[in-house]
Amino acid sequence: MTDETATKSTTSEGSKGGESRSPGRLAWRRFKRDRTGVISAYVVIFFFVIAIAAPLIAKLYGKDPYTTYASARPDLLDAFSYPSGPNGGMSSEFWFGIEPQLGRDVFTFLLYGIRTSLGIATAATVLTTLAGVIIGVTAGYLGGRTDYFVSRIIDIVLSFPSTLFFIAFMPVVYGIFVAPDDNIPTWLRAVALILVLSAFGWASIARLLRGQVLGLREREFVEAAKVTGASPMRIVFKELLPNLWTPIIIQSTLLLPAFVTTEAGLAFLGVGIIDPTPDWGVMIQRGAQFYSQDITFMLFPGVSMVLFVVAFNLLGDSVRDALDPKSKR
Repeated sequence: MTDETATKSTTSEGSKGGESRSPGRLAWRRFKRDRTGVISAYVVIFFFVIAIAAPLIAKLYGKDPYTTYASARPDLLDAFSYPSGPNGGMSSEFWFGIEPQLGRDVFTFLLYGIRTSLGIATAATVLTTLAGVIIGVTAGYLGGRTDYFVSRIIDIVLSFPSTLFFIAFMPVVYGIFVAPDDNIPTWLRAVALILVLSAFGWASIARLLRGQVLGLREREFVEAAKVTGASPMRIVFKELLPNLWTPIIIQSTLLLPAFVTTEAGLAFLGVGIIDPTPDWGVMIQRGAQFYSQDITFMLFPGVSMVLFVVAFNLLGDSVRDALDPKSKR
């Protein structure tokens, strides 16, 4: 082997080794070794897949979440308007049974309920993260009066009892756009939920990133970029944000399951998505009326929501440990 060939071989091996030791690849290897995280990831992906494919699944299944099947077939319900069949009317025709009183199909109602809840929670998480990143990085980088002003706003937002404010404020939001005697469109309820959840969710991530940026802006690489005449926008995107992806991803994985439970809670209280629109909270609210005689209708949404939230929280812990090994206890 010639010296030139040996040099090329060594350089190639070094580049491959350097590539394999990149932070992203190391984090991915640590995550793959975490069996709990991998299983949780599969569970979370499964929920998102069935949420996206809900219309297709319902079409193949041959039913929808809005038809009251007991109207055309009274034999599906008994004299007390409960499913006449065992286990909530579960059968080869109705896989998860039928709803008491109305006779809707529980399986498709759950599919579309997962779709609604995850759609609202995901949109709120994305909007909250964007707002938190923009506000937190801006306050930390500019400092001075801007930092003081933004910090006081963050303190005010974090001091609000958000759940009570949701209950009191949501009717006000609806009243701005819809007359008191008119029905509130489902799209307006969804948009209002996303905006209100985001309005009270950005403060925590903004405070975290503000503190991170305050420490990073004094580092040598940021000072060197300033000396070379780099614009503030370039410094933020090229120097600061690459060092903030870990806390941003970790906070996002914590926000989404919290938004899922909050959205379901608001639907349960009647100030979020309401019947007949399918939703996790709507199903639990409806099921709470019948659980003493028919627990099946409440069992499926309750178990599925708990399973998703637990899996996503475990996934968030695994992602945090993979990105920041020092945080693992």
